[in-house]
Amino acid sequence: MGARLLSLLAVLVIVAGCSKNEPESGLITTDSNYSTNQATTTTTDDSATLGTGGPLAGSQQDFVVNVGDRVFFGYDQYDLTGEARATVERQAQWLKQYPNVSLTVEGHADERGTREYNLALGEQRATAVRNYLIANGVDAGRIQTISYGKERPAVMGSDDQSWAQNRRGVVVIQ
Repeated sequence: MGARLLSLLAVLVIVAGCSKNEPESGLITTDSNYSTNQATTTTTDDSATLGTGGPLAGSQQDFVVNVGDRVFFGYDQYDLTGEARATVERQAQWLKQYPNVSLTVEGHADERGTREYNLALGEQRATAVRNYLIANGVDAGRIQTISYGKERPAVMGSDDQSWAQNRRGVVVIQ
């Protein structure tokens, strides 16, 4: 019996290891040549912080630590709050220090509503952040947007606190 159980576990491990990661479909992006894999690319290499005592200047970690990478929206809203505008203004200042850095603004929604509705709402949120960055002096050619709708929650849960964390716009440095 023990050998059968081990054999079954080995088969399950092999099957799980062979599963294929398919790209998500139905995502909204403003650049037809844009790969959805780029939208989630962040620097996780520890070399970004080795020997410097902090994040590498101009990196995603530098951006997150020094200005913050996300803003939050109210329920069924895509307009920037005063707090969100202040964050985007800091982001614009940081981005102007690194003019060769490209970025993607991701729009996200909470789990309520249809997939289509949340993709559209996520796009409106990403566009609101993009437009405010541009209004604050960031070159439009550096900015792409993508909407994930409710497909990539930051926090799992079906309560007000979880939903509030998932209604967001996130700037990802390329």
